[in-house]
Formats: sequence, structure tokens, C-alpha cells
Amino acid sequence: MTSLRKLLSVLLLPLCASAVQAKEWTEIRFGVYPEYPPFESVAADGSLQGFDIELGNAICAKLQVKCTWVHNEFDGMIPALRARKFDAIMSSMAVTPARQKQIDFSARLFLSPTSVIVRKNADFGETPESLKGKQVGVLQGSLQEAYARAKLAPLGAQVKAYQSQDQNYADLINGRLDATLTDKLEAQLNFLTKPEGTDFKSGPAIKDPTLPLDIAMGLRKNDSELKALLDKGIAAVHADGTFAEIQKKYVGDLDIYNE
Repeated sequence: MTSLRKLLSVLLLPLCASAVQAKEWTEIRFGVYPEYPPFESVAADGSLQGFDIELGNAICAKLQVKCTWVHNEFDGMIPALRARKFDAIMSSMAVTPARQKQIDFSARLFLSPTSVIVRKNADFGETPESLKGKQVGVLQGSLQEAYARAKLAPLGAQVKAYQSQDQNYADLINGRLDATLTDKLEAQLNFLTKPEGTDFKSGPAIKDPTLPLDIAMGLRKNDSELKALLDKGIAAVHADGTFAEIQKKYVGDLDIYNE
């Protein structure tokens, strides 16, 4: 009997250890780069605003946890996540094969194709080849920058990276850029529908495996408990219509979740 008890103790030890190690989440710290309206930006009073901010706060509310936002440069997001400066990335990050080698991702947040923004009278921008010799702006550290340097630069495009998308638009307006390669939805909502964007247009969505559509939260590898928790929160905001309300507020009748 004593031997049997010892054997059971040994077998149950790993289960007890796992139970002790399981974390009860009371706060989730999201890394965010608030220079990408309407998804994330800083309001006049210094608070954060935008689609991602409201969605993240709503997910935290469903999970009954505190939501904390940590500012970080976009091109340093993954190193900062892995260094545990925050728990997850919530900053319109696209799911790419290269990023999946470094981090994991939550369930889909929304879809976001990439396109080229040029003047309405431009006779280029419809194909990668048409950008040969053109000054093309991109957001520093973005997947659009990676695509432009890998696919457009070899074709003869002059790629210029900026720290914010607003800088891209400013140089596009003043003629220092011929085009900017960016998120099609962001351009539609934050530039093309504004007075300063009336002379510009968006090209067709670029079909390339390095420019995926899915936007999700970035997570550390093997952080399965947090992934399960966040996926539960994402499902909850869809189930009660919260996601639909936030979507309506920012993009009107556009469906940015379903393909």
C-alpha cells in the first residue's frame, strides 16, 4: 500500500505543479504604436483612441481584467514583447510567416489588404512593375516595407521608410513621393476621404503571400493560456454584437472581419 501511495504521489506531482504555475490574469498589458489612426492614435487630452483601442478595451471588459496600454515603436514591437515589456501586441499587426517564426498570434481581429496610393491622374501604381523609378513611401518596420524592399526595389522603385504613415501622406501631397504603399483600409478612412486626399486614389489590393490579410494580436511563443483567454474575449465581443458596434462606428457598413 505504501508503495502504491508513493507511485500515485509521483504521478500526481506534475499535475500539481501545473496547477500552481497556472496564472490568473487580472491585467493584460498591450503594446501599441499610437501613430496609426483610425486604428490607434493619441487624442488631444493625451488618452488613446481608435478601433484597436476600443476593441482591446472591450475584450478586457469581457474577460474582467484590467487593460493597460504600453507605447512602443512599431519596428521594435516583437523584441519588446519577447523581452516581456508587455503581454501582447495590439497594434494592427498582420500575421506573416516571418513573424510566425518569432511569435504566436491570437484569433483574427480583422482583415486588412495592402494597396498603392497615388494621384488620381497617375498612370502607374496598378502593378509592381509600374513603380519602376518611382519614389515609394512605406511605414518603417511594416510588412509593406519588407515587401517593397524585396519586390519593388529590385524592379527599380526607390523605397523610402517613414516613422509614421502621416509622414508618407505629407510627402505624397508635396510631391516628394510618387506613391505610398499602405493598408488599403487605413488609407480609405484616414486619407482618401479627407480634404487633403481628394486628389488621390487607391489601387487594387496587392495579392502576394508576404502581404497577408489577417490582423491579430501578437503573443509570445507557447503562451497558450493567454492565447486561449484572448481568443475567448474575441469570441465574446462577436457573440454579443460589441464588435459590430465598434466596426460600425469606425468603418460604417464595411465588413472588415469576413472575407
